[in-house]
Amino acid sequence: MTDDASVLAEADYVIVGSGSAGSALAARLSESGRHSVIVLEHGGSDAGPFIQMPAALSYPMNMARYDWGYVTEPEPHLGGRRLACPRGKVIGGSSSINGMVYVRGHAQDYEGWAQAGARGWAWRDVVPYFRRMETSHGGEAGWRGEDGPLHVSRGPMTNPLYRAFIEAGREAGYETTDDYNGRKQEGFGPMEMTVWRGRRWSAANAYLKPALKRRNLRLIRCLVERVVFDGRKAVGVRVRQTGRPRTVRARREVILAASSINSPKLLMLSGIGPAAHLQEHGIEVLADRPGVGGNLQDHLEIYIQKICKEPVSLYPSLNLAAKAWIGARWLFTKTGLGATNHFEAAAFIRSRAGIEYPDIQYHFLPVAIRYDGKAPAKSHGFQVHVGPMRSPSRGRVRLAAPDPAAAPSIQFNYMSNEKDWADFRTCIRLSREIFAQPAFERFAGPEIAPGDEVTTDEALDDFIRGAVESAYHPCGTCRMGDPDDAEAVVDPEGRVIGADGLRVADSSVFPRITNGNLNGPSIMVGEKMADHILGRDLLPPDDREPWLHPDWEARQR
Repeated sequence: MTDDASVLAEADYVIVGSGSAGSALAARLSESGRHSVIVLEHGGSDAGPFIQMPAALSYPMNMARYDWGYVTEPEPHLGGRRLACPRGKVIGGSSSINGMVYVRGHAQDYEGWAQAGARGWAWRDVVPYFRRMETSHGGEAGWRGEDGPLHVSRGPMTNPLYRAFIEAGREAGYETTDDYNGRKQEGFGPMEMTVWRGRRWSAANAYLKPALKRRNLRLIRCLVERVVFDGRKAVGVRVRQTGRPRTVRARREVILAASSINSPKLLMLSGIGPAAHLQEHGIEVLADRPGVGGNLQDHLEIYIQKICKEPVSLYPSLNLAAKAWIGARWLFTKTGLGATNHFEAAAFIRSRAGIEYPDIQYHFLPVAIRYDGKAPAKSHGFQVHVGPMRSPSRGRVRLAAPDPAAAPSIQFNYMSNEKDWADFRTCIRLSREIFAQPAFERFAGPEIAPGDEVTTDEALDDFIRGAVESAYHPCGTCRMGDPDDAEAVVDPEGRVIGADGLRVADSSVFPRITNGNLNGPSIMVGEKMADHILGRDLLPPDDREPWLHPDWEARQR
């Protein structure tokens, strides 16, 4: 599968994708100065205010300039709806278009990774890499990083609704936590964001842009079409730039960090994947790996929205004049309502007794509005985004055509298990109970969505079917595992099973989804994989015990 296109460039390491993991990889692989590194990115600059202003987060993920624009196939359990699946097509990848929420995940998530065959990825192994990558502002001392490239901050919580949400959780009998990314995830408390000095602190700002000042790191804009092999060894990638096919050669390794959608797509275009599927598209099979594109997971969420009886929500900030003032203030001072993502309070709770660690996540927002910025309620309001963390449903990514420019076929198979429906009904009922606590008495008016009259299982299911949305956390499609595991795609060092000189390092390698948002774990994968690639000693493991509810077997809260 060699390539005769002219050579555009050559380096020791070629990284496909400048996103969360790719930017971290580029910085770490190039920092000694001993290795040359090329990063390939199809998207362009992240310089616009829609990306850099945190409060403008709903814009870039809906702009073709910054987003691949993927949508799912009709989802059979959601009435045939096609859901958006945004992926960043810009410097910084999805870290430049996401909601900037920072969550490490729960310690038990990574114990699950290790048990699934990702040896060396247990909590004790990964937490040192989280500390290496972070500079935490306000996090728990000793558990958080203090001098890493990724600034993690907290909002000012000046709106009284944030405190009401946390207090209502306490009144309902739940734990509180000052740092869900520290020893104790479970409970209600402040939410963390990748924002620094009023700007989105994407992986591009944290890692890639500073590293590009080095002479041994280069960024090239192009569309990557497939990996080029000499026998079974990856020796580069075929790219298209200004309409011409070219080759970017790798002296040591090719590393795919192109997202949980595009990394499996590139593997399949390169002859690595389910053999019968590749043959259907006329692609020569290099390695029959049935797991490529499988194991696709995501978080779904719904919005529980309430009218706010007091005029304290962000509703007045939604008109054009207010937005202009907020934007101008941010542009000149990087302060004010433009300098936060407005997700400043959060919770992680367990849905019932017998659940060992949290399986429900809350994002609280002091306005009633969709995540994409559409259909705001015509009044003061507030809402929670709530959803289960560990759905048993699994989907797949497949090629729709052998054309590298064609979008892949994406089917999440959302809500395909009865447990999904029971879990979402529980989410709604627990949310209503929280909003009924004394802390919300002065604020909570009628329910906008689902609506106070929606109470039966059947009515709740109808609402869920029509209203549930992706939280935009796809992962798992090139999962790590034991090389003898037929469904594994990469080994615990990210090496593609059945090929040489080729690795994957992004959220597609997750054996299973982690609690919460995936930007943090994706960057951690890039950090840790860099040490594997360079053959360096891994950071010493951390054997401190994280907090688990002492009576989790008998109590829900």
